[in-house]
Amino acid sequence: MAGNGAVKSLIPTDEHRNVPPAQDGSGGAYLDVVKHVQIRNYLRALATHELEVGDAIPSERELTERFGVARMTIRQAVDALVVEGVLTRVQGKGTFVAAPKVDLQMRLTSFEEEMERRGLKPSSRMLAADVRVPPKDVVDALELGSGEKTYYLYRIRFADDEPMVLEETWLPFTMLPGFFDPVPPASLYQALRGRGLDPDWGEDMIDADEASEEEAEYLGIEPLRAVLRIARRTFSSKTAVAYSRCVYRADRYTLWVPVLAPSPSLVTAERKNT
Repeated sequence: MAGNGAVKSLIPTDEHRNVPPAQDGSGGAYLDVVKHVQIRNYLRALATHELEVGDAIPSERELTERFGVARMTIRQAVDALVVEGVLTRVQGKGTFVAAPKVDLQMRLTSFEEEMERRGLKPSSRMLAADVRVPPKDVVDALELGSGEKTYYLYRIRFADDEPMVLEETWLPFTMLPGFFDPVPPASLYQALRGRGLDPDWGEDMIDADEASEEEAEYLGIEPLRAVLRIARRTFSSKTAVAYSRCVYRADRYTLWVPVLAPSPSLVTAERKNT
């Protein structure tokens, strides 16, 4: 973790943080939902403006004493921020400020291009690279004939040396002679462009899921943690040139999708008929 695990300052006073006390002027207690929102907003401001990534937040006991609420209310507020990705829990150690999420914009660019655009250093660790007959769903996605082979690439993608994505990719073998010679290209999209197969459109299928034990180990997260699964079919004009299945860490990515009015030009005749 980036921080030393210690809270950097004493819990601010109500006047300093401009947070209302746990009770109103008449002495009556706030409704639980109001307390929950109050505590959540306080912790979000603390994590955003006063603490650094990896710093511990105040303990449940400190927060309980400060706000005069039950521990369950504190836990509900913390749980909400963990789900948002503002905080992260480390079993047996405590709750800490999480690293900010990367906005995952749905556009046809490579992982390298996306990370470099954000000022992060991309790298990869290859888990498998070979030629194989793909499963049926890949055969259908790439519109291959029975028994046709594909190039297969399985990689962990890193940003500033932190694992971010598990990526499986299949590409048509007969269309790309020597594509993995002597080794697979670092950027598949750039290599495709070099072959005159410019990836110019695609389609994504997105699902929320839990990480398997193997995926969790590769991504450096706990098993059953939330992940974002995206299956992408990439086209060059009317030809399917790649099919990928990616597993993104939900604690490091937030999906950002621009929404436009429908346009007939964005939908091919082939897609209309599927």
